[in-house]
Amino acid sequence: MSSLTASHLAIRLGAWYGDEERQLEIPAGWEVDMLVPATPEPIGEAAIRSAIEAPVGQPPLRVAARGKRRPLIVVDDLTRPTPTDIVIPHVLRELDAAGIPRQDVRIIVASGAHGRPHPEAAAKKAGRDAAATCRLLLHDPRATGVSLGRTSFGTPVIVNSEVASSDFLIGIGGVYPQHSVGFGGGSKLLLGVLAHRSIVGLHYGHSSVAGSYDIDNDFRRDLDEMALIAGLRTVVTLHIDAARRPVRVVAGDPRSFYEEAARYSRVHYAAAPAGDRYDVVIANAYPMDVSLTFARSKGLAPLAHAGREASRVLIAACPEGLGLHRLFPYLNGPRFEAAVHRLRRWSVVHPSTVPVRALGKARSTVSRLRARPAPRPAREAPRQQFAGQISQSPSRSVHLWTPMAPAGSLPKVMPGMLHASDWGQVVSRILEEQSGRGRLRVAVYACAPLQCIESAPARALLEAAEC
Repeated sequence: MSSLTASHLAIRLGAWYGDEERQLEIPAGWEVDMLVPATPEPIGEAAIRSAIEAPVGQPPLRVAARGKRRPLIVVDDLTRPTPTDIVIPHVLRELDAAGIPRQDVRIIVASGAHGRPHPEAAAKKAGRDAAATCRLLLHDPRATGVSLGRTSFGTPVIVNSEVASSDFLIGIGGVYPQHSVGFGGGSKLLLGVLAHRSIVGLHYGHSSVAGSYDIDNDFRRDLDEMALIAGLRTVVTLHIDAARRPVRVVAGDPRSFYEEAARYSRVHYAAAPAGDRYDVVIANAYPMDVSLTFARSKGLAPLAHAGREASRVLIAACPEGLGLHRLFPYLNGPRFEAAVHRLRRWSVVHPSTVPVRALGKARSTVSRLRARPAPRPAREAPRQQFAGQISQSPSRSVHLWTPMAPAGSLPKVMPGMLHASDWGQVVSRILEEQSGRGRLRVAVYACAPLQCIESAPARALLEAAEC
């Protein structure tokens, strides 16, 4: 964290759409604390190549892929900042060494229940050379998939037909805070190539971890089973800095390193909650700012921990406008959305799982009845928050600035948010809220979607790692 009294604020905007830095004018009396992840220096091509050539828990790709004919590389979509285009050339060199022609390699953008990506997205994710030599694919969860059975949780494993026909799967993704499973990445990459029915089964069949950064949960265990069933046993995992540059790359069997990868995120991306120390809290949704749907769901967490009288700001470039999440849409969902959610909840109940679930609920009820009421802790550890909880809270509305949003691409009315036409209007509204005070304490979360809003838990993890 760096503190300064400045008249300009440097903010990075537009992941995948320029990744540019802008200087925003602010009153000279503002005392700004810039909260940035404590990541190491970016790594170069040599370090990335070394990680790919020496995977954890399995033979090198050039050995494991020998004799394979239909390799498929699964990459996350543009809603995630992972610079897969930097990693793919090294993966392709390993497949070259295994004797696999480039034209036989397929790369699929794993968009899951997100809006269908445009063809340019695949080219951005693959990189220029791979886009010219490999076959690029876009996942559609509504297309007919291939059933591979069910997990022990009863969740159907229905995958993209290209996944089912592949004889060697490789995933490439990052480890970012995620409300349902603690962190994304690892086996969760497979969710991006599942059919709609399987995605519904996961999201509605398991309770969310409610932003506790806990990866020890049934949602994750179900995904781990799915990955094994589908054959996703090789994953390249990246950590990036506030400018979207790789700082750490690990390849291999995610079962061997994913827990450590999540712990790395909690330690190096920890950011203290703002609390009542600040008059203004600014959350920059970069590098998950391609659309408002995902900027809102990934970038609002710091604002949930602002003081009640603090002014709250969300900066989201939104070059793709509103965006779409088919399961959890924002202002562009079905007319009877609440009824749809209830139907989905009922649809995931499988006869074989009813006794197990009923027994679990009964045991939980008995335990609660037997337990003595525990004293409520003075303050619980900070958690990620649902975007709806933040934007619809009774405190002040969130000031939203979307500098790259195409004209007419966003709704005119957004509950809990005040859309500003330019940065100057944001500053004017803040000064009005703060009664014209010239000196204000300002917290800026430079890359909110990457940051883990906690303090003491992260310090404990760091101490444990150093032992």
